[in-house]
Amino acid sequence: MPHRDLLPSDQPVRLLDPDGTRTDDTGHAFPSDEDMLRAHEALVVGRRINDQAYALVRQGRLAVYPSSHGQEACEVAAALVLGEHDWLFPTYRDTVSIVARGVDPVGALVLLKGDWHSGYDPVATKVAPQATPLATQLVHAVGVAHAATLRGEDTVVMAMCGDGATSEGDFHEALNFAAVFRAPAVFFVQNNEYAISVPLARQSVAPSLAHKGIGYGIPGERVDGNDVAALLSVLGEAVESARAGGGPQLVEAHTYRMQAHTNADDATRYRPDAEVEAWQDRDPLRRSQAYLTQRDLLGEERMAEFAGKAEEVAAAMRGGLMTDVEPNPDDLFAHVYATPTPQLVEQAAFLAEELTREEAR
Repeated sequence: MPHRDLLPSDQPVRLLDPDGTRTDDTGHAFPSDEDMLRAHEALVVGRRINDQAYALVRQGRLAVYPSSHGQEACEVAAALVLGEHDWLFPTYRDTVSIVARGVDPVGALVLLKGDWHSGYDPVATKVAPQATPLATQLVHAVGVAHAATLRGEDTVVMAMCGDGATSEGDFHEALNFAAVFRAPAVFFVQNNEYAISVPLARQSVAPSLAHKGIGYGIPGERVDGNDVAALLSVLGEAVESARAGGGPQLVEAHTYRMQAHTNADDATRYRPDAEVEAWQDRDPLRRSQAYLTQRDLLGEERMAEFAGKAEEVAAAMRGGLMTDVEPNPDDLFAHVYATPTPQLVEQAAFLAEELTREEAR
């Protein structure tokens, strides 16, 4: 592939201005009305998930919650462009994407509650467990994509990460392996400007993170991460290119983390309020709603329907996460190896003996 074909666009692809007006971009197909309405419903639900999860943290029902407030367009588009047999490899911040993929919201959150390793079946849902260590899931994603190719399966893998993950060695290894073996993977970088407290300028001096694909022979593209229409178009094109044998793709979404890194973070220590305020007008939910309203596709009745669906999801989250689960000590050893090692058997027996003595007191 000629080097110029690997280059991303000079400016992020945008199909909707912040006020909901369509741009004059003719290089990318605009999503259908049906797809835009489907995406908007997912945006409404995703925003409610973020708000409810934050409330559950304050009530002590979640140990931590990394919110994607302001990034919901990235979250829902990454899930909606995938086919039935495709895989999603999310990070700790991608709960909304997991739910948009069809996973039960309570199952998606129990990991952050601390009850279980993962509350859903990755094989059945085609959604890998959320990865907290930066970029480790990218290597796993490439492995799944390469395995699918070897089996002759029609599978594309969406590998999600943030800007901070691009500084990790696993990011390099994943892209290099994927490029050499032409694995059908889409690397989707949500550039929200901060890796916890570290600004992008301290992460990279490349023209953009999408430019990093050039060194691996991977085409890159940039997209407005708060424009759900552009995201559906660009990510959809990337998925279809990978599916058609075009090899891995790299997409960078320019967005912003509106809230703190997690509930344990004080973002006011490293970024000014004025910076956050400037991004309020670029809100992806308001942008999508403005477009659909201007097109007479979204009226009061349908908005109430979407809001009602969001409240149902929030109620299910409260009902499922407000319950206390009695931990089973055997679970500490049950899923470490398919066949327990002698050391695990010995440790399990030791713990059982200790618990028996404790109960006898």
